[in-house]
Amino acid sequence: MRAARDDRFRTEAMALGVECALPAGYAARCVARPGSASRLSGALLLVCIAVGLWHFGQGVYIHAKATLAQYLIADAWHKTLAGRREVKPWPWADTWPVARIDAPAAGERLYVLEGANGRAIAFGPGHVHGTPLPGMPGNSVIGGHRDTHFAFLRTLKIGDPLSVQREDGAWRGYRVAGAAVVDRSDVYVTRNSGPTRLTLVTCWPFDALRAGGPERYVVTATAAPK
Repeated sequence: MRAARDDRFRTEAMALGVECALPAGYAARCVARPGSASRLSGALLLVCIAVGLWHFGQGVYIHAKATLAQYLIADAWHKTLAGRREVKPWPWADTWPVARIDAPAAGERLYVLEGANGRAIAFGPGHVHGTPLPGMPGNSVIGGHRDTHFAFLRTLKIGDPLSVQREDGAWRGYRVAGAAVVDRSDVYVTRNSGPTRLTLVTCWPFDALRAGGPERYVVTATAAPK
């Protein structure tokens, strides 16, 4: 059970790397055949250009897909506010928006999706199953990627306001109470005890070259009195 709950915070990333290296002794052979070296250099240059264009195209595609997804999620949220429930932003989605979070100090407006699995948090912060929905009494736990939707967590300070809009349209105010770096096995942060609060979780450190790792950055925001 402990491991299963911990897996909800786990994020993964895949990276494609290209390394160009000459085999040992090749340089010596090239001295006798300068034309071969020239042809090889030209071929390597073309390969590098092709790889660069491929990466650029992938980046443009991913950015365009993420931008379109946000429009579709926003539309699903407006339908939710109109009274519908579990409105999927696209037909094959296995998630739907359950809340909106505004962080005015960071200039952020985010739609929280149901479920903190990798498919959901690719498009927005995800609500962890088994914890109260954002804006409801108890400890609502939300996970997100440190390099996209939850990158702003590093800028939050104690006392900064957060606002949550629930599915019924009601708003609940929160104030940042603290932040801490914890081991990913320290799932006590998910316990539904204590004051009504948001627990926002992302990977640590923010400038890591690889996602995941053994530590998590946790921001806690407690609900303001009604």
